[in-house]
Amino acid sequence: MTSPPSPQLRPLPAAADLPRHVAVIMDGNNRWARARGMSGVRGHHAGVEAVRAVIRRAAERRIETLTLFAFSSENWKRPVAEVNALMELFLMALKREVKKLHQHDIRLSVIGDSTGFSTAIQKHIRDAEALTRHNTGLHLVIAANYGGQWDIACAARRLAERVADGDLDPATIDEQSLGAEVCLGDAPAVDLCIRTSGERRISNFLLWQMAYAELYFTQVLWPDFDGDAFDDALEDFCQRKRRFGMTDEQLEAQGA
Repeated sequence: MTSPPSPQLRPLPAAADLPRHVAVIMDGNNRWARARGMSGVRGHHAGVEAVRAVIRRAAERRIETLTLFAFSSENWKRPVAEVNALMELFLMALKREVKKLHQHDIRLSVIGDSTGFSTAIQKHIRDAEALTRHNTGLHLVIAANYGGQWDIACAARRLAERVADGDLDPATIDEQSLGAEVCLGDAPAVDLCIRTSGERRISNFLLWQMAYAELYFTQVLWPDFDGDAFDDALEDFCQRKRRFGMTDEQLEAQGA
């Protein structure tokens, strides 16, 4: 996965122009399955191959961090049978895929409230992160039982505890100190967020980390999303002009 891009890959701008951090809201598994007369669970299984394809392409394109929204804190509201199937699929992926990731120098992190998962899933998460901790290729992040509001609330609570302990002056709390406490505080900010299936919302995903992210929405359902579709999103990103609050004239003066 981390070998140089093959000749079959389409030309894209230089790596310096590509996003460092891509986040993906993987949506449309159920609709994909219904369109084929299948159960929603079958759609989630079909989506696993899309996950593999996107990880492979992100590694080939030298993307630094790839964050996939696998299970939100709101997804517990789904039918019990579907939630149970998702948990089984998550555990199966941890058992079967982690060694492959390790072989390709991919580092795996899981963000979210892991206490909501079974002890078996929690153990496999810890083992997977420990096995891949020192890998230097793509940083693959799985957001599971994750919510952006939960993330920010936890970060605020940690800062409040430090204030209560006398270790932190509340007057010094700023964007940097709060940003260091949220999940992925040591990773680059999200440059590009992709959402599949035609929905146009971010669904409580990485609210702090996506402050200046470019948003890319596609009608493609997640099981049909492949490496070429990922490249389409990268190509679109490279055509955007990122101002970060500045004017076009200021950007031009900086040589942007």
